[in-house]
Amino acid sequence: MSALELKSISKTYPGGIEAVKNVSLSVRDGEFLVLVGPSGCGKSTILRMIAGLEDLSTGEVLIGEKDVTEWAPKDRNVAMVFQNYALYPHMTVAQNIGFGLKLRGVSKKKAAVIVEDTARLLGLESELDRRPGELSGGQRQRVALGRAIVRNPEVFLFDEPLSNLDARLRSSVRLEIMKLHKNVGTTMVYVTHDQVEAMTMGDRIVVMNRGEVLQLDTPLNVYNEPATTFVATFIGSPPMNLFAAEIEVRGKSTFQIVDLELRIDLSSQGCFGVGSEPLTSKVKLGIRPEDIQVAENFDTDTNRHYTMAIECVVELVELLGNEVILHLNRKGVMLVVRTLSHNVPLIGSRVFARFLEDRISIFDSVTDKRLFLAKS
Repeated sequence: MSALELKSISKTYPGGIEAVKNVSLSVRDGEFLVLVGPSGCGKSTILRMIAGLEDLSTGEVLIGEKDVTEWAPKDRNVAMVFQNYALYPHMTVAQNIGFGLKLRGVSKKKAAVIVEDTARLLGLESELDRRPGELSGGQRQRVALGRAIVRNPEVFLFDEPLSNLDARLRSSVRLEIMKLHKNVGTTMVYVTHDQVEAMTMGDRIVVMNRGEVLQLDTPLNVYNEPATTFVATFIGSPPMNLFAAEIEVRGKSTFQIVDLELRIDLSSQGCFGVGSEPLTSKVKLGIRPEDIQVAENFDTDTNRHYTMAIECVVELVELLGNEVILHLNRKGVMLVVRTLSHNVPLIGSRVFARFLEDRISIFDSVTDKRLFLAKS
């Protein structure tokens, strides 16, 4: 196992197109790190630079404290798994898995043992004599994993390996990769645009956009404390609700007036801003759909710290089995609520909504960066 470090790496293509902008990352020894972001954000380019398939415009790549920036791909001791499997159709499963061993001159007897052990690890022991065309998509991806495993690399690199699979197979192969990491403990870097994969697989996740790293943290921290409005809306389904707001800070008294015509007193939690000077500024208020409570009416007796209730009209109802997504209209402003599917309101009916105040996020309206509370 080896740690991986990227030092201020950048990639600029002809014409001045910046695919990756001054990215620095430290991947711990044995860590499963996920790069997530929309198509074209630079995550696959970073993976290819780690593998040596793309030259760096600036920066360094270190694997196990060795500077491999100028090394050829074959010398870096990394294994890459692609979304298209890249299997040889005329070879059997055993031959595909063992192909790298053959190239390295491993004896047939030793290679056969390694291939059988790897196939057993991946549940492919009964498929060794079959060819890729006779396998399901999930089995082909496991063969591709097996071919990577036998190389015993210092780092595994995964470039959207599940994107060609249907939803059921994605879930199944995702578990296989997580089991693989648990069993072999090798450092893994995984690229995806799927937030579910990122949230469920990564020890830490890197959220990227337009070639830049916006946040690097554990999945729960990224979800609960998004660093920017982009992270807040990219991670989470449905995404975080965002509303235009104004903030007034006087000493340690903080008040919010949002475009829902709702005034929120957050003074009990602390204050925004530095110093004793009053501050009034335009901000964005964010709250996750599950942190909004909806009812036909509310009891005043509650142990949770909610805002006052606001009246809304139900415009759309999405039934998802054990839960429901409600799209509510508050005087032309839409908010989305996730709740359990009990007593589902009718479309067109009026309901009351209230926010759980300690789950509110505040973002600067200019930079879109999160503003943190200074606790009183």
